[in-house]
Amino acid sequence: MTAQLQKMYSEQEYLEMEREAAFKSEYYRGEIFAMSGAGYNHNRIVENLSVDIGGYLKGKSCRTFSSDLRMHIPANGLYTYPDLLITCGKNEFLDEKRDTILNPVVIIEVLSPTTSGYDRGEKFHFYRSIPSLKEYVLINSLSIAAEVYRKNDLGVWYLASEAYTVNESIEIASIGITLLLADIYAETEDLK
Repeated sequence: MTAQLQKMYSEQEYLEMEREAAFKSEYYRGEIFAMSGAGYNHNRIVENLSVDIGGYLKGKSCRTFSSDLRMHIPANGLYTYPDLLITCGKNEFLDEKRDTILNPVVIIEVLSPTTSGYDRGEKFHFYRSIPSLKEYVLINSLSIAAEVYRKNDLGVWYLASEAYTVNESIEIASIGITLLLADIYAETEDLK
């Protein structure tokens, strides 16, 4: 048997294909990874966050973007689609197509069984190289659990808050909002 060589793609090839694709894919170091769809609780949590945070930010200098806006990290070459990201001030885009953002202040990922390890580990490592990023929020879609990681003035990341019951809340300090877990998990089903 001979091993099959995997085709490697340039960033430009990836962007050209991605802009025409019917589905989303991530890109890292020449490889393209198809993204799978998300389940009911995952989507419900993202929608709840979008409504609550988006409403709070209305008329302010910050804004939310859903997982349909691609993000690029020039320091490590990753192209990805966070579940929700927040920018403040002027948006910085990769190019004139304005479909790839470069300057998130907050990234929120909703954990699922297939992405939890990656979101907590390697992906968080990649995200930490974004100069504008101040907070990283993880929300579990299988059980009630939320964590907020924050970068201090020395550039060191730490666990700023965590919550594990619907009566608790988390704070996203960089935009000045406190979110009750009961609101984040509203209308979800079968949580452990």
